[in-house]
Amino acid sequence: MESEALLQSSGAIAGVVDYRGRPITAGSSKGRWTSAFFIIGVEMAERFAYYGIGFNLITYLTGPLRQPTGSAAAAVNIWSGMAMMLPLLGAFIADSYLGRYRTIIVASILYILGLGMLTFSSSLLPSILPQKCDNAMEPSSCPPSQLQVIIFFVSLYLVAFAQGGHKPCTQAFGADQFDQNDALESKSRSSFFNWWYFGMNFGMLFITVLNYVQDSVSWGFGFGIPCMAMVLALIVFLSGSRTYRYCTLEETSPFIRIGKACWRASTVKASQAEEEEEEEEEEEEKEAKGILRLFPIWTACLTYAIIFAQSTTFFTKQASTLDRRIGSSFIIPSASLLSITCISIVAFIPIYDHILVPAVRKLTGLQSGITMLQRIGIGMAISATEMVVAALVEMKRIKTAREYGLIDSPDIPIPMSLWWLMPQYVLNGLSDVFAMVGLQEFFYDQMPDSLRSLGLALYLSIFGVGSFISGFIVSLIDKVSAAQGESWFPNNLNHAHLDYFFWLLAALNALGLLIYLYFAQAYAYRKKECCTML
Repeated sequence: MESEALLQSSGAIAGVVDYRGRPITAGSSKGRWTSAFFIIGVEMAERFAYYGIGFNLITYLTGPLRQPTGSAAAAVNIWSGMAMMLPLLGAFIADSYLGRYRTIIVASILYILGLGMLTFSSSLLPSILPQKCDNAMEPSSCPPSQLQVIIFFVSLYLVAFAQGGHKPCTQAFGADQFDQNDALESKSRSSFFNWWYFGMNFGMLFITVLNYVQDSVSWGFGFGIPCMAMVLALIVFLSGSRTYRYCTLEETSPFIRIGKACWRASTVKASQAEEEEEEEEEEEEKEAKGILRLFPIWTACLTYAIIFAQSTTFFTKQASTLDRRIGSSFIIPSASLLSITCISIVAFIPIYDHILVPAVRKLTGLQSGITMLQRIGIGMAISATEMVVAALVEMKRIKTAREYGLIDSPDIPIPMSLWWLMPQYVLNGLSDVFAMVGLQEFFYDQMPDSLRSLGLALYLSIFGVGSFISGFIVSLIDKVSAAQGESWFPNNLNHAHLDYFFWLLAALNALGLLIYLYFAQAYAYRKKECCTML
């Protein structure tokens, strides 16, 4: 405590050092936007790599791996869920042992290894172990070898594991380049979350080209490009090392400290003398209670996460049945329609940051215009509207298929323009600008200083659990509806009932929004000082 007071009196930022371990003063050039731009660049490349796999994964599973539509959708949800849950492990390792900087480096290396194996399983391995097929007339319908499937899924989950270390640490590392105790830097940090998400989605715009390569050129080449993107991301991250702000790990793991505080709070109530015995224990218990207060918000946002999972599964399959031609010959890959979401995000974030926030700030007096919880609630309301629009468009799609006698012809594109799907993709992007960015800032801002990685891991775990719930709901509906006649999710999507499913999700999200508003109304904000783990 005395050393921190001495550092602050000398103008140094408490606990923050440069790459040589020297204290950083408030006027130093270390950190801030110079460092943040390096880290945003890393995020652009990493999200391009991750979603370069995820956006088109259901197409690969139902195509080269020959999986049924329902099973493929469930597999994508499970993989996405694991990828969003593993940041909890990554945050624990970073905040307790390695630190964020080293964790990002290790995760990047594992990322490159996983993507390299994925490329090998989809390109070189099939030529080494050719498919065994009884139908010589149609080799394209032959199942892949068992070894190819095993290596593919091992590679896929290695990517998820690496992402679990990379994602929470990179974002926390970027946000911590700004000192929240400084008025200007605190304002910049709030903008950082907006521009972080802008950069992420700007990088994802190039996935449109990547999806075309995967669908029309080669899956091996289409998986190899993300691998090279991660190599570039690691180079960029290391290049900025001299500019970053760091701090050393605490001697005692913050997870252990908070765990002990939670245990004390759950055991028999101590005497008054014991409660006042140690000031440090009181602070730990205060932090633990602060973390526990986040869980009602976490739980209420799960319905939003279920809807988020649909954009890479049934939205993509929905698009695959429509007329995707531009001109006479070019066909847009169905997964590339997710670029509409990215474009809407990239277009709206500057409007939000430079027009809406300053305008609302005059009314509310808040630097951020609206509170973080208000921002999340607006995003959840937009996502419920998104599902209503998706259900109406699906009803139109099925009606068109019937009118043209294509119900039993799933391989023939329905004469309905893919631009009918644009509203739901645009609404998906707008809901992300509000809810997704709001959740990132909220779970970062409301955590103790030493657990900022955990905060962002908790935010990501919302979408992990949401993906699991989505996969469970899909599997349950698939089995129940199939037992009663025909599944809601058959391989022939013209026989499906995606409109029923989308209406169900709209109702669930509306209920989730009501629960969220109840908990958000009672939540009291708390602030902590910022610090970046080495």
